[in-house]
Amino acid sequence: MSDELKSERVQLMMTPSEVKAIDDWSFENRVRGRAEAIRRLIEAGLRALSEE
Repeated sequence: MSDELKSERVQLMMTPSEVKAIDDWSFENRVRGRAEAIRRLIEAGLRALSEE
């Protein structure tokens, strides 16, 4: 997944608490940028689901 060109744009609405949780995770994991943090969290979630 991560080797592919990032060519698709996705818009979504989030609550302020969801954004804060993403920003907190991003800071704790030294991930620069909210978009990159969201991509990594989605990838981790998809990986976890495939392991069930």
